[in-house]
Amino acid sequence: MHYSFLIMEDNNSFSERMLQLLENFSNYFCVGVVKDNENAIEKICQLKPQLVIMGANNHAISFPDILELHQYIISVPYFIVIANNGDAALEALQCGVSDYLLQPVQLHQMGKSLFRFEKKNPFNAASTLCIKSYSDYHFVALSDITYLKADNNTTDIYLTNNKTVPAFKTLKYFEETLPFYFLRIHKSYIVNINHVSRIHLSKSKCYLNYDEVLPFSINYKENVETILRKINS
Repeated sequence: MHYSFLIMEDNNSFSERMLQLLENFSNYFCVGVVKDNENAIEKICQLKPQLVIMGANNHAISFPDILELHQYIISVPYFIVIANNGDAALEALQCGVSDYLLQPVQLHQMGKSLFRFEKKNPFNAASTLCIKSYSDYHFVALSDITYLKADNNTTDIYLTNNKTVPAFKTLKYFEETLPFYFLRIHKSYIVNINHVSRIHLSKSKCYLNYDEVLPFSINYKENVETILRKINS
């Protein structure tokens, strides 16, 4: 699971087709589907996708919005636009879109576009988190973090070896800085989705490594759905 992508499109059949195509590429993981423009920019900032796939006529984000992203986001995602004709594709490119495909999109065409994306964005994810507690510095492998819990203005970080490391940062700080596979499921919890072993929807429970049980709230339903996509992939 190397690359994260977000789909922005209000047409369900389009989204389903893109998800179906991307299932053929095991190193890609869908972090969400955005259907309207009310929270499109917010979702990009929150989920930090490396890749965004969108229809040229979608209602989630406009081409000028993409151009504006460069003014306040340090790392702007790589945008692939699916267009119905060359004119729409050209307009997209003029507004900062990285690549385009013409409908109907075939598997080999998507593959070529993803290869172009990977060539421009070689995988180089951070693997360690530096946690400062007073004058003590802990260097923790991201893969060893199971979840984070808010404790007023500090955060407790729980590890696979059952140890807990306190950090003098808010949960909001970690939500904005950790990689995409750390998702907030509750006002007090962020989980490493690679350690999620079970989701009980009716009881609003999230199980980690078949041991730890955390609650999730309706406010973070979309993030829970993202975890379900990962488990079912």
